[in-house]
Amino acid sequence: MKMPKVPCPRCHREIAAGPVSGRLSKGRVWRHDEPGMLRVPDEPLVSCPGSLAIVDVPLPGRQLELDIDAAAPVDGGSIRQRDESALALF
Repeated sequence: MKMPKVPCPRCHREIAAGPVSGRLSKGRVWRHDEPGMLRVPDEPLVSCPGSLAIVDVPLPGRQLELDIDAAAPVDGGSIRQRDESALALF
């Protein structure tokens, strides 16, 4: 799925924001590392303090889209062309 990208309130990097249930104009910033932070073996992972923050999202209430770049193989190994008019509802 294509998620809207928003600046992290802490590190200001563009990060995907997933929808928040019941709040059409809000999204939760996905977990991410701080810029320049290196992973130390045998130490716990440290996320950016802005991870999981709730932020305003652009184009609130819009249907999320599936991001399918290539045609997928179907039964028998044949390739089916992408149908631009298809709509996926979850």
